[in-house]
Amino acid sequence: MLTIYSSDHHLHLGVELKDGVISDSFETPLRAETVLARVKATGLGDVISPTSFDRRCYAAAHSQQYVDFLANAWDEWRATGRTCQALPLVWPVRAMPSNALPPSFIDGKLGFYSMDAGAPINAGTWAAVSSSANSALTGADAVSNGAHAAFALCRPPGHHAGREYMGGYCYLNNAAIAAQHAIAQGAQRVAVIDVDFHHGNGTQDIFYDRSDVLFVSIHGEPSVSYPYFSGRADERGIGDGTGFNLNLPLPKGTLWSGYEAALNRACAAVAAHTPDMLVVSLGVDTFEHDPISHFRLRTDDYLRLGEALGRLQVPTLFVMEGGYMVDEIGINAVNVLLGFEGRR
Repeated sequence: MLTIYSSDHHLHLGVELKDGVISDSFETPLRAETVLARVKATGLGDVISPTSFDRRCYAAAHSQQYVDFLANAWDEWRATGRTCQALPLVWPVRAMPSNALPPSFIDGKLGFYSMDAGAPINAGTWAAVSSSANSALTGADAVSNGAHAAFALCRPPGHHAGREYMGGYCYLNNAAIAAQHAIAQGAQRVAVIDVDFHHGNGTQDIFYDRSDVLFVSIHGEPSVSYPYFSGRADERGIGDGTGFNLNLPLPKGTLWSGYEAALNRACAAVAAHTPDMLVVSLGVDTFEHDPISHFRLRTDDYLRLGEALGRLQVPTLFVMEGGYMVDEIGINAVNVLLGFEGRR
């Protein structure tokens, strides 16, 4: 299986507001390096650098004004004389009357385009997130051009980034950008399965009113799990997208037996959609020892997860998302890929 990876991810190292303090982010460069080392150790396949893509490919899933904000935010922040990482100060909550248009000043823009204080912007952020999106786009092209599968080793991750907002360590939605690119390249239908512990709220947001992209997410029950405000089972899509959004929330402490039942439902929905391409948002923070999640999957379970996805017999792009137990992230992520290929 081809892996697409860019070392530009090292240019972004963030902080986050968590548990009442600003601290170093759980989302670190070591995550991607550990996965890459495991890819090489298992002989998964060739590793290549991504092709560069025009910003319009990102804006096809997001909006041009949001993409432009991301590209320019650090320069606007630095122009105020500040050199620390940029985090939002205020958010346009529901009752505020003037929440439809972005402010002109960077402090207001940061809040307007954010859902939390977990996606800081620094000098290297744009280079890192654009290379991450380019990795997903390169993988989508490989699959569109005949590869049965490819792995975009994306960092930063993307599935919490919506059409016009960042959050949860995510800036550009790599999986959604890849799915939209596949449609633009001629695919009639695409399916996205999100197996990250956290609901893929950004991907849902981008495709919620569409029938050509099926979105399925298996995740922690939102009443007790980040991002809290999306991911309920009754969120089924709107307009043309009604019935093409399937959320499968699961309770704290879910073991493989419960997860497998949801995975079978997800795979059945994908099979019924008959997609030309499957995009898998590959998060392995469902692991039993993950520090910020609460499922109980074990290392061998990821082989079984990959095998289930392989049985769909659909050209597949894997896009790296979460997983914060760094010692195990490489083994668990690559186990999914090995299982998909029928290798144990």
